[in-house]
Amino acid sequence: MDYKETLNLPQTEFPMRANLSEREEDFQEFWNKNEIYEEALKNREDDEKFILHDGPPYANGDIHIGHALNKILKDIVTRYKTLQGYQSPYIPGWDTHGLPIEHQVTKELGEKRKELSIAELREECEDYALKYVDRQKDQFKRLGVWGDWDNPYITLKPEYEAKQIEVFGEMIKKGYLYKGLKPVHWCPDCGTALAEAEVEHEDSRGPSIYVKFPVKDSMTIGDTELTSERSYVVIWTTTPWTIPSNMAISVHSDFEYVVVEAEGDLLVLAKDLLEEVMEIVGIDEYEVIEETKGDELEGLVTKHPFFDRESPLILGDHVTLEQGTGCVHTAPGHGHEDYIVGKENDIPVFAPMDNDGVFTDEAGPFAGMYYDDANIKVTDMLKEDDLLMSLSFIDHSYPHCWRCKSPVIFRATEQWFASVEAIKDKALEAVKNVKWYPSWGEERISNMIADRTDWCISRQKVWGVPIPIFYCMECGESIATEETLNTVRDLFANEGSNAWFEKSAAEILPEGFECGECGAAEFEKESDIMDVWFDSGASHSAVLENYDELERPADLYLEGTDQYRGWFNSSLLTSIAYKGEAPYKAVVTNGFTVDAKGKKMSKSVGNVVSPHEVIDQYGADILRLWVASSNFKEDVRISDKILKQSSEVYRRIRNTFRYILGNLQDFDPNEDSIDYEELLEIDKWVLHKLQQLVAEVTVAYNEYEYHKLYHKVHNFCAIEMSSFYLDVLKDRLYTSPTNSKKRLAAQTVMYEILTTLVKVLAPVLVHTAEEAWQHLPEVSRETESIFLADWPEVKEGYLDEELENKWDRLLAVRKDVSKALEVAREDKVVGHSLDAAVEIYPSENLYDFLSQFDNLSDLFIISKVDLYQPEDDVGEDAYSGEETAIKVVVKPAPGEKCERCWKYRESVGNDDEHANICADCLEVVNKL
Repeated sequence: MDYKETLNLPQTEFPMRANLSEREEDFQEFWNKNEIYEEALKNREDDEKFILHDGPPYANGDIHIGHALNKILKDIVTRYKTLQGYQSPYIPGWDTHGLPIEHQVTKELGEKRKELSIAELREECEDYALKYVDRQKDQFKRLGVWGDWDNPYITLKPEYEAKQIEVFGEMIKKGYLYKGLKPVHWCPDCGTALAEAEVEHEDSRGPSIYVKFPVKDSMTIGDTELTSERSYVVIWTTTPWTIPSNMAISVHSDFEYVVVEAEGDLLVLAKDLLEEVMEIVGIDEYEVIEETKGDELEGLVTKHPFFDRESPLILGDHVTLEQGTGCVHTAPGHGHEDYIVGKENDIPVFAPMDNDGVFTDEAGPFAGMYYDDANIKVTDMLKEDDLLMSLSFIDHSYPHCWRCKSPVIFRATEQWFASVEAIKDKALEAVKNVKWYPSWGEERISNMIADRTDWCISRQKVWGVPIPIFYCMECGESIATEETLNTVRDLFANEGSNAWFEKSAAEILPEGFECGECGAAEFEKESDIMDVWFDSGASHSAVLENYDELERPADLYLEGTDQYRGWFNSSLLTSIAYKGEAPYKAVVTNGFTVDAKGKKMSKSVGNVVSPHEVIDQYGADILRLWVASSNFKEDVRISDKILKQSSEVYRRIRNTFRYILGNLQDFDPNEDSIDYEELLEIDKWVLHKLQQLVAEVTVAYNEYEYHKLYHKVHNFCAIEMSSFYLDVLKDRLYTSPTNSKKRLAAQTVMYEILTTLVKVLAPVLVHTAEEAWQHLPEVSRETESIFLADWPEVKEGYLDEELENKWDRLLAVRKDVSKALEVAREDKVVGHSLDAAVEIYPSENLYDFLSQFDNLSDLFIISKVDLYQPEDDVGEDAYSGEETAIKVVVKPAPGEKCERCWKYRESVGNDDEHANICADCLEVVNKL
């Protein structure tokens, strides 16, 4: 007789990983066809909402691994919240305006660009952006991200632009926006102003010069008279090209300054920097003849090195003694601090430079020169006049455009600004009421807001939302009234912002509109567009107020750490100005993706990981598991080796699902379940462990600590399940009668474990969880899809701390027995564990404990256990326990091997008809 036919061997069609990538698309089609996302929202329509507002990726190019990390994290949030009982819609969005798109389209058009009007160029930009919206949409969906993909928000859409005009209008009506001449970051290559968020600092090599500014009018310091003949104030700068725009020299009122006689000259500089400066300029012999405070130098006037104008000494708190001379070259047209101190002292703003970074005629001998080229001419002219004390080259941090990567300059131009000062206190107060993950995010954004100057929101480009300002051609007054703003808003809502470039001011403005200042009726339009950060920053209105299923403020913003200076920042400022509240209740940040060595990813280095290639090789669920495994609030490493590790963990989890499903094919939980009270102790123990897992995983999801749930679930599958419970269970499942209470008890518990595990992993392993759910017997499936189910609650009745302590103690004994078996296998005493009989010699306390178990051989997965009294003698070759006070002797088990259960039993051969099986199996076979 073939005794395999009498075993309850697991049967399942639940496949392994080989075709995971292909099968994932089947489940995505299942969700689409059955409108699972829509059904989930409908099921929760009366429940509390949880709104995650999607920060818009830029529609330029295919997605990279950083996009995948962020989008998967968001998907984990919304799926978890939905399972937990919230209505958690996900409206994806795209940022579609801005310089990179305009630059790329212009590059592709080439000479044809000159033939296009502004409106036609904008249409080309729109087509380009929408092409990448569609491409990225498909790529995000392939990651398994669910949401309302048919109705995303796109910043170029009329309904979005109209809301953006509404936000702008509220801010200008409240006096938060103004036009002014002040220095801003300017990119000569891009030909536009930049916001602070668009500037990144990189190490750069550049000139460092020390310059003598001749004293113009005599002034007495102590007993020493400074005259125009041989007296100088020494300045230092790393931007020689700004000296033509010098208008003053700043000193600090409280610092100590000295007058030094050196090489026939009298030099004025800070006392604390004297030795360093003299060493750099190569002056060995000098004498301090006067000491004075900075405030005594106020009023001293020097002559500009090149032009017939004065450079007076003024007082400024921005002066430091970190480097230089303590006498700061001040050009209000080319520096923020220079502008501030100049404004305080009525120093004019002078920046003789055009949009391309070329000096204008006002710059005299430098006219027509590119600013960087002027560095050489400046130093040459200073050298000719014996005013250059030192020229060297140093490495220092210098601002660069984060788009074209070229150096940027500070340049005074007329721009539109948002007054950060006016709303700074409200913004800082609002930050305190937001939950920040990680907690240091609060300090980071607070510092950024506190240190932020007024925000330059105008750009000198065409691909963006126009600044809705009109100018009176008679008196020059800028006009932005409620009437004009509403007119522009409605125009954009109906026709889109291209209408601004297609229509004249007269065609846009209401008929008969007149200037409120002079009564004139002819107007021109502002030509600048808004900063794209204003575009995306206005999404708290343009999205959260435009979609019925959303509401403001959002419960969560989740983006990369770079958004502290970007979207988190611009959203906060516009929301405070618009509504007086933060746009978000909580903010979670993820780090950057880096390679295995922690290095930034770069195509030139060749360490870029493509999400498409990962999905093709492993499947999206492996990528999602990698995301969950990472402590994503720091930089996240990825490599083929790391992905393989995730794949191994995935296999462990999948095999757990597969094994349990294979043993549930004949189980109907509605008919066959066993009451908790009738379960075996080991079953109750594992249910206790399962409840602990649910509690811990729920906390991990709530705190956005996904790496913790990853480790908790993996350990549960690997340790509690695979290494113990499921291993011990095999004999009960395979050899017991089909309808025996022991086997049904095991199936009852496994069903509980599986349905719980599938639910807690569903937000991460979306495809695998759905696949496992669909393989459950139809009669036992709660819902059509796992994502229509409810999050598992902790069943308090299953928690039993006393039972846990008892079984933890037993597991420690089991660990020692397993080590003894391992030694015996190495010594060729036994092969498989079922070949063994084990003698246990415990301490007195442990003897009493072990005596209560009548199934130790089953728990240790061996054929026989003999428990000896503490006083019984044991041989010297016994294994001494490391975990517990026992000694273990391993011997070959007596009897013959049962062909059915594989245990060695002395009862094998006692029955002539079934000579190859033991008495226990004989009983089962006879019943069959």
